[in-house]
Amino acid sequence: MYSWATAARFHDMSPELTAALSLCRNLPSPPAIAVRLIELAQDPETDIASAADTIALDMGLSARMMRIANSPLYASRRRIENLGQALTMLGLNATLQLALGFSLSRALREDQRHAQLLDAVWRRSILSALAARYLGLSCGVRRAEELMLAGLLQEIGILALLQVQPDSYPGLLASASSNDELLARERSILECSHADVGAHLCEQWGLPRYLVEAITHSEPPAEPANLFERCVALSGHVADIWLADDVDTARNHALRLAHEALDMDSTTFEQVLQQVSQMLPEISALFDIPVPSPARVTYLLDHASELMALRSLRELQDAAASQQRADHYEQQARRLAEQAHLDALTGVLNRRQLEVVLEREFSRASRADHPLSVAFIDLDDFKKINDQHGHLVGDQVLQAFASRLQSQLRGSDTVARFGGEEFVVLFPGTSEQTAVEVIRRVLSIITQTPMVTVADAPLHITFSAGVATHGVYERFTDMRDLLKAADDVLYRSKNLGRNRVIARAPDPQPTAC
Repeated sequence: MYSWATAARFHDMSPELTAALSLCRNLPSPPAIAVRLIELAQDPETDIASAADTIALDMGLSARMMRIANSPLYASRRRIENLGQALTMLGLNATLQLALGFSLSRALREDQRHAQLLDAVWRRSILSALAARYLGLSCGVRRAEELMLAGLLQEIGILALLQVQPDSYPGLLASASSNDELLARERSILECSHADVGAHLCEQWGLPRYLVEAITHSEPPAEPANLFERCVALSGHVADIWLADDVDTARNHALRLAHEALDMDSTTFEQVLQQVSQMLPEISALFDIPVPSPARVTYLLDHASELMALRSLRELQDAAASQQRADHYEQQARRLAEQAHLDALTGVLNRRQLEVVLEREFSRASRADHPLSVAFIDLDDFKKINDQHGHLVGDQVLQAFASRLQSQLRGSDTVARFGGEEFVVLFPGTSEQTAVEVIRRVLSIITQTPMVTVADAPLHITFSAGVATHGVYERFTDMRDLLKAADDVLYRSKNLGRNRVIARAPDPQPTAC
């Protein structure tokens, strides 16, 4: 049913005009094809096959549907060769709306008495159809074909008035310099507008409800009820950019209305104009109505394209600069994070990060029931090195030892400096016996390799180590108990004479290297 506002506006139409619309024999009715399309559009059981059967009855309509399916408006990846392919590609809703628009537009152009005025009306209608489509798409309204049909038929009342009042209305229409002036004269003389007449006619024809409502609210003082109707009401003002004598004034007026009605900025509005301009030759050919672009419109669109290109270039440059800054800050943050996790002298993990990694590996080993071995290492007699050669040499020894230790281990193993001359190695998924063998091999290499050269003499070191394993011979409560167990074994290793690696388990037996 109509809204109260719609009913009130129909009530304002004079009885004489209402009767003339109802009884005028010259006023065309929808052709049989259009009537069937209207029925299909309102039937929830309609399918593509039903639409195809109806459209196929009209060869001209079938050809237009194939042309539009192959047009840039839909940009199909493959050439459409027959009507079935066209309708399948378009989809049911698009098929019905577009076919209805083609059918009605052809029927309403058969009167040749006012050919020049009719061409002018249809030029504005075609521009409005494209404008409604792209205004809606820019605002997130996905009913593109319904927008096009509403934009195309929103001035159907003018076509009706040309036939109902052939003696007076053509002069009124021809003398109006703008749509606003036309509306003012219509209300002064007819006590209604062509929007009122068009909505009434669409109601009589049984056209879809959204069309009746969109036409009803397309002209002031009516206020569009939703975003769809606001796009339709605005589309005529966009069309006037191509039709007005003063293109700049028409553009600025349409932009202001777009901002008020759709909260649209100038960049988005220019993109809508570009889309209308690009599709205009194609859609004009489909409706057989030439709509040229005045030189001023072409200039404004070209100028807007240049500005958008420059703006995009600046945005790309700004984005690239921002990305470079972000990468730089990310690298700095990564370095700082790594530095916070690493021992400043040796470059291996520090004690705080060791606890984090050990906690994670302990939990993982417990869940998966895999072994986790820990080796606690202490350099032998390191205090003597500091006392005899100084702390700088001692630091060099620690650095060289950490580097050689890490080079002998797998990538999955973890080396950390626990403090002073003490180091810890984590062996995920490694048995105690294997961990002991690895650390003994490292001890053998360390004892044979000088750490530094002092006064032209090589300086050799040894170390003591203890190994404990969670998950095979023994299961610990938490990672601290595991670390303490390895430290206890290290203490035993020191008491047995240093320069050796022993395990917490009774086998293998402790042996000196």
